[in-house]
Amino acid sequence: MEGEMANGTLEVLLINARRLKDKNFLVKMDPYVLIQYGNQVRWSSVAKGRNPEWNEKFTFNAEYPGGEHHKYKLILRIMDKHKLSCIDDFIGQTTIYVKDLVSMGVEMGQAHLRPTKYRVVLPNQSYAGEISVAVAFTLDTMARITPSTP
Repeated sequence: MEGEMANGTLEVLLINARRLKDKNFLVKMDPYVLIQYGNQVRWSSVAKGRNPEWNEKFTFNAEYPGGEHHKYKLILRIMDKHKLSCIDDFIGQTTIYVKDLVSMGVEMGQAHLRPTKYRVVLPNQSYAGEISVAVAFTLDTMARITPSTP
């Protein structure tokens, strides 16, 4: 498969989060997750509290090889929705590197990362909670594998 481009679907199952750092002292948190893969972005629904449950699936188009390494990063940013303000609070984020998963999925037709807990951190890397996510890649067998450009 050297020098060829393969397409597929990256599926993210956003399960839940635990022990999120609450920046609101007077009202409950209303967390949601902004999920980014390359230039594709998806938003979860807004949940309630420091231990939200989502159980939502999101899909992204994925190519392999995809060029720059940053294309294989799945970034999950947890935000706190504000009803009275236009600006939501950043709670923390985690990054999941999926290059090996996509590569294995291209080889085998599909590959999975079982539900796993990831640390949610602030920009200074301090702990802000944890998030549980499962990820899968499925090769698009209907799309032709095309030669990639050098």
